[in-house]
Amino acid sequence: MANNRIRIIVSLLIMLMLSARASAQEYSVSTNLLGWANMGTMNVEASYGFARRWTAVAGVRYNPFTFYHPQSHDAMRHRQQSYSIGLAFWPWHIHSGWWVSGKMRYQEYNIGGFRSPETREGDRIGASLSLGYSYMLSEHFNVGLGAGLWSGYDLFTRYNCPNCGRIIDTGKDAFILPDDIILSIAYVF
Repeated sequence: MANNRIRIIVSLLIMLMLSARASAQEYSVSTNLLGWANMGTMNVEASYGFARRWTAVAGVRYNPFTFYHPQSHDAMRHRQQSYSIGLAFWPWHIHSGWWVSGKMRYQEYNIGGFRSPETREGDRIGASLSLGYSYMLSEHFNVGLGAGLWSGYDLFTRYNCPNCGRIIDTGKDAFILPDDIILSIAYVF
């Protein structure tokens, strides 16, 4: 199921890039440095400027890591694979200044071991709204700052511990979570 989602996102990105005419400063690729600081979550976002004030954006986040405490061997994890696609509006010009974005997002996650051995895993689907600012360092490099919220539907299972597999609870729930806490570096071409 996840492989089909990956194929769909990659296909949409390829179609978006191939359908565009090639000219300067329409594309960008960025990574969120704060995402990497979140237990090594690898992330990339690509955008295409299709109008003076509009970009189409698509992003991927992936974290397969589990960390163990040296003495207690307790496991901490924030595993995820997450895919998003949406639009960003730039009041002045794309890739420069203030922006606001809206995205649709899917996330498969496994989180636990931070305050207790309890682990939660599941699937989330929803929409996000973010606001930020992109500062031009040079013709091709930008630094971005931003923050947002995402809300949607969560289908989850909670376990007593990461390894025992004893189910505490399963359910469906609505959620509102912080999203896109951004300190990014972008290459614009």
